[in-house]
Amino acid sequence: MTVNSDIDDLNVIADEDTEVYGKVLEMLGANRVLVRCFDGEERTCRIPGRMRKKVWIREDDLVIVEPWDWQDEKGDIVHRYEQSQQDLLFDEDILE
Repeated sequence: MTVNSDIDDLNVIADEDTEVYGKVLEMLGANRVLVRCFDGEERTCRIPGRMRKKVWIREDDLVIVEPWDWQDEKGDIVHRYEQSQQDLLFDEDILE
């Protein structure tokens, strides 16, 4: 498998208009996490119900955050990358 096909297999790259990448700093409880987004903001994000028992989010995970329109310091987690996917995103300079 080539690196290019690995990138194609990721399938989830943040929409630059509405979503940002972020790193989980702290688990706050009640399905909430503190995320430092790559746009420089720290946001309190919630884990939606469709992800609660299916995707386990831990500190230092790379996630995609969709900030709320009406409250920019909060948002929803859209996706969590696995460690191998994180490494691939940094190796291919998609993330810096």
